[in-house]
Parts: sequence; structure tokens; C-alpha cells
Amino acid sequence: MSKYTREDIKNLVEEEGVEFIRLQFTDIFGTLKNVAITASQLEKALDNKCMFDGSAVEGFVRIEESDMYLYPDYDSFEIFPWRPQQGKVARLICDVYMPNGQPFEGDVRYCLKKVIKEADELGYRFDVGPELEFFLFQIDEDGNPIPTSNEKAGYFDIGPTDLGENVRRDMVLNLEEMGFEVEASHHEIAPAQHEIDFKYDEALKAADAIVTFKLTVKSIAKRHGLYATFMPKPKQGINGSGMHINMSLATKDGKNIFEDLNDENGLSKEAYHFIAGILKHAKGMAAITNPLVNSYKRLIPGFEAPVYIAWSTTNRSPLIRIPAVNGYGTRVELRSPDPSANPYLVIACLLAAGLDGLKNKLEVPKAVGRNLYEMTDEERKKENIDRLPVDLNDALKYLQEDELICNVLGKHILDKYVEAKKAEWKAYKEQITKWELDEYLYKY
Repeated sequence: MSKYTREDIKNLVEEEGVEFIRLQFTDIFGTLKNVAITASQLEKALDNKCMFDGSAVEGFVRIEESDMYLYPDYDSFEIFPWRPQQGKVARLICDVYMPNGQPFEGDVRYCLKKVIKEADELGYRFDVGPELEFFLFQIDEDGNPIPTSNEKAGYFDIGPTDLGENVRRDMVLNLEEMGFEVEASHHEIAPAQHEIDFKYDEALKAADAIVTFKLTVKSIAKRHGLYATFMPKPKQGINGSGMHINMSLATKDGKNIFEDLNDENGLSKEAYHFIAGILKHAKGMAAITNPLVNSYKRLIPGFEAPVYIAWSTTNRSPLIRIPAVNGYGTRVELRSPDPSANPYLVIACLLAAGLDGLKNKLEVPKAVGRNLYEMTDEERKKENIDRLPVDLNDALKYLQEDELICNVLGKHILDKYVEAKKAEWKAYKEQITKWELDEYLYKY
């Protein structure tokens, strides 16, 4: 059931004194874009008549076919609480359509909707609970972020050691004003690193919430004279930032089908098949869940990020962990994604991979009880434990070999994405780093 009607939105804009509405959409790399209109143009926007130049957005279309239209999702209407109370600013998240009235194949929201429809036809609803980590860094005199912080706080530390406590509090209050149910917020392990967790939701709403969360966190940090970054590994020698994805499937009447109290792990056969599907496609999804050159500097042993493709109910070293809860809270937690990833594509790929496991009744390998980082290469090989791609170039090869993930993305997104990421890898390979100069210049 819809939260808002067309008339509801028109009335809210008038009653609340909203003067600007941002029509938001997300490009294939997860970057939030918008077209701002005044309240006088609201009727036109609600009629799906707001047009923009798609050729100006990376990964969209060529200049010869540039006209595209924004179709607002009425239920996404929110007023930004951090903007001025005189002349308020609101937003509507939009789907992208072609002039012929067909959905744009490069719209990541549409990509997710297609997989959700497949799950719906099988009788399932996909619930997602994300956990995003981020760093709060200082800004130099020119307004540019620098990866430094004065604080030395660690996991769960409190003020005055945790210098970001008040900033995080402001973020939580603004998120709650926008309808988020924040379950927890705390300082993370690395200095200047933080986490805010919000309640799970249906897949599309969860993806919308992630892009809204990132915008809110960045906006509130700026108001405090800081820069919030979701870069996976901004500093050497400390933990990077993850975007853990908690997942469960429910029937249309709300029953969690992952639960089975008669099983030793509290998991149903459907849950095991779903896990098997995720493990099968983990390498093929890596270029989506971990999309940057920098992502793979987080995925190394010793800093809590998973490297090995396995699952466990007892420790956090494998790719998949089963949290120690049961009943409706039974879920599967994937620990590899990082917050630079496009949430629409990540969730679409995870759901498709899990459904592949269900439809084909894939068998899950034996759970791993030991710390994978303490096992030798021979022990891992004996247990048939594979590892994630070692870098972005490696990940792109596995992506192109995974037929299921390629089909989920569709030809348009796949081709544009791979082309851009190969260019990113090429640009990275051509760099001469400070480490190389320090290590080799004087020797040779």
C-alpha cells in the first residue's frame, strides 16, 4: 500500500512551505544525481514530464539518444531536515524512462526491480538490513578533505575520547526525522571510524535508504566542518569500511523462511540453498560488491574484512556469518561488500544469486568453525576453501565469466560498467606511487 498519493505530496509541499524539490536518481556507479525544480514545477514532475540530458551522465546513453524522463516514486517524498526552514528542500527518488515510455535499461533501480519481481513470482519478499561504516576526516583551508583526525578512539569508545560523538548524534537525529529507525550507532575499531545501523526493509526501500543515508551523513558532517568518506580503505595499517548486508527471505504474509528451530543452526533448507547460491557467485559479484581499485586494499587478511569464500555460525572470518539470533531475526550476513558499492546493483545480484541456489537446490559446503586466517594454505585447499579476487582486474574477469550476474545487470549496465572499470584499472596501473619511489629509486 502506498504511503503518499499525488494529492498528499501537493498538499505537503504547500503546507510545509517547500520551495525546491530534488528529483534524485542514481547512476550505474552508485553516485546520487538530481535535477532541482521549484514548487511551481511539481505538477509537471508528478506527471512524469521532467526531462534531463542522459548523455551527460556517465554510463547512461550517447548524445544521439540523450532525452530521458524522471518518474517520481511518490512514497520516497521526504523533506531534508538539515536545510533551511524557510524555503524548505524536499526530494523524490525517481525511476529513469526513455521517451517511448519504456524503462531505461541502464537505470539501476529498474535492474533491482526486475529481480524483485522474479522473487515475488516465486512467493518471496527480500528483506535487507545494511550496516555501513565511514570515516570522519578534517578539511583543509581550501575545503578539501584530508585523511587525518585528532582522535584516537577505538571500538565502542565514548566521549570525550570519541570526538565524533556529537556529530554522530546529529546524524542519527536527522535520519530519524527522515523516517529511519536507527537501531544503533557507535565508534568503530579504527580512529575516526563510525557506524550507524538502521532497521531492515524490503529490498528496494533498503537500497533507497542506503543512498539517502550516505547523503545525510555527508551533509551533517559538512555542517560540523568535517568530511564523511565511504572510501573502503582511506588509510594504511587500520581497518577499512564495510557495508555488511543482512538478508532474509519472507513469504508474502511475512513469515521468515530462513528459520527452522529444529535445525542445529536454526536454519531452513531454503536458507542453506540461498547461502550456497551466494557462495557460488561470490567471485562473479566481487566487481559489484567491491567496485574500486581501493576496495581490494581492504580485502586483505588481518583487518577483519573477509577474504575466503566460506560460511560460519561461530566466527567472523568467513565471507558469510550467521548471527546468533533465531525466529523472525534469522538472517544471513554477507561481510565483503564495501560502502562505495552501488546498493541497487549489490542487492539485485545478491537476490539473484540466492534465488539461483534455491531454484537449483544448491548444496552448501560444510560450515567453518576455525579462524580462516590461522589456517595454512594447505588446510584451506584441503577444505576446498576458495578466496575472493585479489584486485579489481581479477574481479572484472570473474564478473564477465558469471552468466547469471551478467544477465542480472543486463547488456547496457554490464558493458558500460566493465568499460569504465577497465579504464580505472588501467589508470591505476600506470601510476608511479610514492612507495615505488621510496623503495626503488635509491637502489637502482
